[in-house]
Amino acid sequence: MTPPRPLDRLRALCLALPEATERISHGEPSWFVRKAPQFVSYADRHHDDRVAFWAAAPAGAQQDWIDRDPDRFFHPPYVGGRGWIGVYLDVGPDGTPSEDDWRDIEDIVEDAYRTVAPATLVARLDGETR
Repeated sequence: MTPPRPLDRLRALCLALPEATERISHGEPSWFVRKAPQFVSYADRHHDDRVAFWAAAPAGAQQDWIDRDPDRFFHPPYVGGRGWIGVYLDVGPDGTPSEDDWRDIEDIVEDAYRTVAPATLVARLDGETR
């Protein structure tokens, strides 16, 4: 069985979050909390020759990820100045993220959602009711 493409796996992570939606923004699949705000954007060679995604991030997280592994994480154009993190998806020996990479990606996507979602949806994500 062929593993899912990175875009398909990223899409599944994003759409599993409460009231997440997908639409094309700037020519790329992007994910939003309801209609706005945006929390993740796919980048298929959007500004370079790499496949990646860009994600909203809590204060300080961007530099922390880049310091951990500058070959996987980067300061994306346009939104990097607002603290967003870029994550390369064309890594690993077969050109796709490893399972360890996907655990990091899951954390980054959830943090991106938490960074922009209203408290009621974050509470739903945490299994609380408000």
